[in-house]
Amino acid sequence: MGLFGSFLSKFSRNKATTEDLAEFRKVLIESDIGPRFTEELVGLVEREKSEVLSEQLTSHILASLSDAKRDLSKAEGRLTTILVVGVNGTGKTTTVAKLAKLLKKEGNKVILAAADTFRAAAVEQLSTWGARIEVPVVLGKVNGDPASVAFDAATRAKSEGFDYLIIDTAGRLHTKNNLMEELGKVRRVVEKVSPIDEVLFVLDGTTGQNGITQAKSFAEAVTLTGIVVTKLDGSTKGGIALATERELKVPIKLVGTGEGENDLGLFEPTAYIAELLTQP
Repeated sequence: MGLFGSFLSKFSRNKATTEDLAEFRKVLIESDIGPRFTEELVGLVEREKSEVLSEQLTSHILASLSDAKRDLSKAEGRLTTILVVGVNGTGKTTTVAKLAKLLKKEGNKVILAAADTFRAAAVEQLSTWGARIEVPVVLGKVNGDPASVAFDAATRAKSEGFDYLIIDTAGRLHTKNNLMEELGKVRRVVEKVSPIDEVLFVLDGTTGQNGITQAKSFAEAVTLTGIVVTKLDGSTKGGIALATERELKVPIKLVGTGEGENDLGLFEPTAYIAELLTQP
């Protein structure tokens, strides 16, 4: 990305001018890192010596992030269940499939639940992905009860000795039901069979500050344990990922960088920040 690198290169050669700082502030705001965080970083640039600026920026950003563990949960001796939530259009269903492929490559037995029953395309999409990566998918009727699909999947996963169950949930409902109430219902029903170990919120890396508002709504409904950032290709500015983690204190656990089945990996904050700060 190198989003801030050109400025660091300039600041390392000369003391930052008022015009430089104004331009740096603009770039930070446009990166969706947020106004408060922006002012902290601009202030740091004003205070610190140029030769230690990159290290100081890295340390400051790292210190502002969550200190929770970033590895995915793995229950010992029982089924591990992952609930994946987020608004439609963020890449949620694709993320479910890519996560299944990632866990399968690690030697786990994985099953999926297509509980986004109010969107026929999501059910069809996950079914297609399941066939492609050779992972079974529990399906329900279109417009059927999402909690029922999740319950059936949990029951099968537990009885057949699966290591992981990943549940794709609705991002919008076409009924009178409240989305957050529906997600709460899915969680309660599944936990009658087996505990839910992870609730992952899928954040579109291009969504801007609205992504924080979305994440807060889901966090209030189902208590998030991690964030998956999608669409982080070369054109993405990426600041919203750091801003969301900082605001919610929920760790980014995974990052999606493309549409391929292998384009999902663990989030490494130090490497991510280093890429932002890379000088041209």
